Amino acid sequence: MASQESSDAIAGLSKLLSEKAELGCMAAARIRQLTAELEAMGDNPFYPEPRIKTGFNYFKKEKFEKNRGLFEQLAKGQSPKFMVFACSDSRVCPSHVLDFQPGEAFVVRNIANMVPPYDKIKHAGAGAAIEYAVLHLKVETIVVMGHSCCGGIKGLMSIPDDGTTSSEFIEQWVQICNPARSRIKADGNKSSFEDQCTNCEKEAVNVSLGNLLTYPFVREGVLKKKLSLKGAHYDFINGTFELWDLDFKINPSICV
Repeated sequence: MASQESSDAIAGLSKLLSEKAELGCMAAARIRQLTAELEAMGDNPFYPEPRIKTGFNYFKKEKFEKNRGLFEQLAKGQSPKFMVFACSDSRVCPSHVLDFQPGEAFVVRNIANMVPPYDKIKHAGAGAAIEYAVLHLKVETIVVMGHSCCGGIKGLMSIPDDGTTSSEFIEQWVQICNPARSRIKADGNKSSFEDQCTNCEKEAVNVSLGNLLTYPFVREGVLKKKLSLKGAHYDFINGTFELWDLDFKINPSICV
């Protein structure tokens, strides 16, 4: 009964919000409260529609309507300065962490924020995103952003030495950064598993940065100093952010 009452209340407030925009902030806050109460009732289902509608109504009133000029400009096209590889983890949205505004960053999110090496067959999706960002959008900086408590990295570090896997997709994917796992295992035998995972979160970023250079158009952009590559690590436990460069020492003769 309580669940139904909360759902009815959310629906009513959502309708009120759409009809009377001036009540937006108050209604949105109440809807968030009711939604949280509904989720807290473990034996009752969560209804996504009110939350989605509430979120969009808030966005439209507080961001879209207040930044009409920006969205009118974005309707003409995009020219982001950044491309960001970030994890799909719900806790580490790069637009929130780095306060990116619409049109500022071209973002690819996947398990453990990994960049696969150049491969037209296995990794065409990643290749298409990189190609579009570099050759068509002319981004100036590519950031690979790792993060604390990464489940994908924990999964990579948990794969047995004999390489046996128990998942259909995840373990195959995270082994893109097997070189990072090998380095951490070789250097950190005396470290706790938790520390090894933290170190691997950062080392996997470096492997992904190296993998970016297997894409000819990325390598050419770096050589011509039109493109920079940066590694990053966001620790959402301590609220810290690290950003670094790598000295790749690229030989121009390999650029094709």
